[in-house]
Amino acid sequence: MTAPETELPNGLPLVRVELPGTAALMALVAYDAGSRSEDEREHGVAHFLEHMVFKGGERFPTHRDVNGETDRLGARLNAFTSQELVAFHVRVRAERAGEAIELLADILARPRFDAADLELEQGVVVQEIARSEDQPRSRALDLSGPATFGEHPLGRTILGTEESVRALDADAVRAFRARRWSGRSGVALLVGNCSRIDETQVAALLAELPDVPAPDPHPPPPGFEQRTLVEERDSKQSHLVATWCPAIDVTDPRRRAALAAYAMLLGGSLGSRLVSEIREDRGWAYSVRAEADAMSDVPVLYVTAGLDSANAAKAFDRTREIVAELCEFPPGAEEVERARSAVAGRRALSYENTTIAAGDLAEERVLRGRSVTPAELIAELDDVRDEEVAEVAAAVHGPPSLACVGPHAQSDFS
Repeated sequence: MTAPETELPNGLPLVRVELPGTAALMALVAYDAGSRSEDEREHGVAHFLEHMVFKGGERFPTHRDVNGETDRLGARLNAFTSQELVAFHVRVRAERAGEAIELLADILARPRFDAADLELEQGVVVQEIARSEDQPRSRALDLSGPATFGEHPLGRTILGTEESVRALDADAVRAFRARRWSGRSGVALLVGNCSRIDETQVAALLAELPDVPAPDPHPPPPGFEQRTLVEERDSKQSHLVATWCPAIDVTDPRRRAALAAYAMLLGGSLGSRLVSEIREDRGWAYSVRAEADAMSDVPVLYVTAGLDSANAAKAFDRTREIVAELCEFPPGAEEVERARSAVAGRRALSYENTTIAAGDLAEERVLRGRSVTPAELIAELDDVRDEEVAEVAAAVHGPPSLACVGPHAQSDFS
């Protein structure tokens, strides 16, 4: 299976990934225009722009027109913003693919940015921010940004703050789009059943998207500095996020695959070390998990835990000890095999959902310049070697940054 690629006149690569056995097509357009691309005065604009696109374009000029057409097509239209990407996607049965892509292209190429819509959507996003801040787990994840990256853009929240979002206007939104929505640092993906696609029509529709020069590169990530941030709340539960930035080459796909296997071994499954000991053996936490996030130029390993506040400090201490043990004493072949099989199997199962598959393929193309297929990404995990996981384990060392929400003082974790 291959992923044919065509470059459109606006610099946007158009990549087709045929997946056998599905009746649906996912069309996705992504740009290197996530929250990391914002300057300090634009905090939250990448995510806010994502919201505003759905207010309408030229052919479908209002949110009612957009939503009505989505329903008429029996489609699912959505988007996401991360630190490095913004992506818009529509999933539809294959025979309606052309119409669905016409809708997607219209709102991306000609968003209206009406002043009244902008004011209303500011209120919606402020409510989204408030909801996130009300949820202790979400708040701990937000705090993990500055705990790990300080005042660097990677340390800021994706949603922004109420003050920063209220300060945005149509000019700021248009300026960010004009600066960052470049096809030369983006991708259009067709994933799934491509048999009903008129490629000439699709290419013409997507060629209407902005023709923007390639944007400036991001500021490099800061060096890792251990920080502890605690937001005290009167509660019986605590939420912790411990973060390491392993000293590995995140541009190497083999190292990224090994990092994913290591995270699975550490705390990604019910049989992992953290879950087995901290939850099952000791009963300290109802939820503990390790996850890897390989950004374009920095690898991040998170351990998140939700637990009885009385157990928070000792669970954190034991987590650090388990990580140190893996660093000093490499995991054995049997443990690595279980982790390798688990992480590859889970990815294969997740790719039954074309939304997840398309999101990963977009990340590979935009952040790493690779046009790959789901099968190739699964094969990279299947091919992880024991010694590569041991090398990652040796690179996860020293005290992590820590973000905590609960009835604690910073001294509780010293």
